Amino acid sequence: MKIIPPSFTVLEQLDRESLPVRIEYCGRVCYKSEDRIDRESAIPFVARMAEHGHNSVLEMGVLTLEVECRQQESIDGLFRCQPRYLFIDTPADNRLLVTGSVRAFREMLLFHPRDAVVRAMSSFLHQRHDWFFTGIPQEIAPAGEDGIRVSRIRLEEVDRLPAALLEKHRHIAVKFVVNRAVTHEIVRHRPCSFLQESQRYCRYSDDKFGSEVTFIRPLFFAEGSVEYNVWQQAMRECEKMYLQLLETCTPQAARTVLPNSCKTELIVYCNLAEWMHIFRLRTSKAAEPSMREVMIPLQEDFRDRFPAVFR
Repeated sequence: MKIIPPSFTVLEQLDRESLPVRIEYCGRVCYKSEDRIDRESAIPFVARMAEHGHNSVLEMGVLTLEVECRQQESIDGLFRCQPRYLFIDTPADNRLLVTGSVRAFREMLLFHPRDAVVRAMSSFLHQRHDWFFTGIPQEIAPAGEDGIRVSRIRLEEVDRLPAALLEKHRHIAVKFVVNRAVTHEIVRHRPCSFLQESQRYCRYSDDKFGSEVTFIRPLFFAEGSVEYNVWQQAMRECEKMYLQLLETCTPQAARTVLPNSCKTELIVYCNLAEWMHIFRLRTSKAAEPSMREVMIPLQEDFRDRFPAVFR
């Protein structure tokens, strides 16, 4: 049995990697298969996720496009589509700023294949990332449109946007190492994307987990206190029963004896506006103490990184 403190890591450096690299890293956290990552593994991994419809994994790659249209009716047509999961602004006449995940752009083409702006964006993405639309029916393959120019806005340019645009179009991921009770609360934030370590597939008796279960140290009990010793004994018994069940059962069956104190890794990916909302709820005095334990220092970290938004 291992006991560790909770922690978080802001994955800002990951945002500077290519879309496939970002998506593969986050996706492999679910199965703790990071050891399979190599220089050639990213694109096949992402193409597999797209082919099998693993949309939650495809949400972990976000990019921003600038779209210039000669005719206002093209812009009006996009808004009539009622785009899902896309963040759209019109910073100037006949110009759009569009931010979304791989999933968002794929679904826009699936649901609105005849819209001129959707087709133009899809064609632009398909020419640069041929894996982007893997599994999309051939009859709605993306095609270019006259009078619409699409270009990529690099992350450095997004970071220079005014605060009102920055908070909507700048997405950033945080990797939490916390207990299951904390993750149960975090995943209630609907606009976010989540990928979580899967107890259904992870077999903690394997060597890569040290052949043991890892628990998060509770802040409620002082180490050495009577309460802490009771908690520690309970975790030891849970681990013993779990490892015993694994001798005859699958991980998804054995996990039924694991408690909320189990360590889990959770990646949360959303824009700065949603992070502000999370901090308002999860750093207040009414918030769960284990949640405040990680969210208060994370909020301070964001204030240093994005002072224009997190004053």
